[in-house]
Amino acid sequence: MLWPMLAIVLGFLGVAVLAVLAVRVFVEVRRLSGQVAEASRRIADASGELERASVDLARAGGGAH
Repeated sequence: MLWPMLAIVLGFLGVAVLAVLAVRVFVEVRRLSGQVAEASRRIADASGELERASVDLARAGGGAH
């Protein structure tokens, strides 16, 4: 009777450890997705600024001819 109970306890502990690790992975994925969203927003802002600067530069260069 001791061995089956020990196997059940060890199985439960294994599942509990896996659950804790799954929660940690979930939290880190959420944090990473937030950072990716922020980086994507910054890239979009920078590309918009670059486009505006290139249009201004093209206008300035076109007027010089």
